Amino acid sequence: MTNSAALSPENRPLILMTNDDGIQAKGINELADMLRETGDIVVVAPDSPRSGQSSAISSEFPLRVSLETDRPGYRTYKSNGTPVDCIKLAVNQLLPRRPDLIVSGINHGSNAGACIIYSGTMGAVLEGCLIGIPSIGFSLCSHDPKANFDACRDIVQHTCRQVLQNGLPEQICLNVNIPVVPDIQGIRICRQAKGYWTEEYDHRVDPHGRDYYWLTGRFVNLEPDNTETDEWALANGYISIVPCSTDLTAHTAQSDIKYLIENK
Repeated sequence: MTNSAALSPENRPLILMTNDDGIQAKGINELADMLRETGDIVVVAPDSPRSGQSSAISSEFPLRVSLETDRPGYRTYKSNGTPVDCIKLAVNQLLPRRPDLIVSGINHGSNAGACIIYSGTMGAVLEGCLIGIPSIGFSLCSHDPKANFDACRDIVQHTCRQVLQNGLPEQICLNVNIPVVPDIQGIRICRQAKGYWTEEYDHRVDPHGRDYYWLTGRFVNLEPDNTETDEWALANGYISIVPCSTDLTAHTAQSDIKYLIENK
C-alpha cells in the first residue's frame, strides 16, 4: 500500500484529500481536479457517505482500504472508515511521507455556524490540525449531488496555494464556505455564527407496524443581522472563511468560574 512510484519527489507539495460524502461524490473529484497543478494528490475517502460523523473514529471493527486509482501525481483509496479514520490511515500507513496540506471536501452543503460540531468534513480538518498539518475544509452551500462547483475553483486554488506558501498559525485550521449565488460579492474572514440545530424528527411507521424516525430540523441563527458571522456572509453572497481551533478551552471564562474553587 505504501508504494510511492506514482508520486513525485519531495520538491512538489503532497496534498492529502478526504470528505464525508464518499469517494464517489462529485465534490471531491472536482476538488482533486482543481488542485492537480498545485501538487501531488492522494485521496483517502470513505467508500460511502459519512455525513454527520464529526471526529468519530472506528475502534470496534477493522479498517480496510483499497487502491482505486494510481496515476502519476494522483492516487485514490477508499476505506470503510470515517473521514478521521481516513486521515489517520493515510498519515500513518499509506503515504510515502508527511503531507504538506490536508484538504477536505468539497462538501455538498454548508458547514457554517454550528455545523462544524457535526461535520465529518470538518472533523477530518480538525484531525489534521491536531497533528500539526495545515488543513482546510471547503463546502458549497448546495446539497445537489450534481451541483456546479465552478464558483469554488478560484477560492480553492488561491487559499491552498497561500497556505502552502505561508502556513497557518499553530492549532488553527480553516472552514471555507461558498454560497450558491449568481455573483460572488467577495471574501470575508468571519467568526462562527451563534445558533443551534433544532432536533426535529419525522415520525413514521414501517410495514411491520414499528415506529421509526428520520432526522430533520433546521438551523436557528441567533444573530441573523450580525455582519461579523459566517451565516451573514453567506446570506449576502460572500465566501466565508472561519479560522477554527482544536483548543476547546473557553479561555475568557476561566476567571468567571473561579467561584468553583474559591470557597473550597
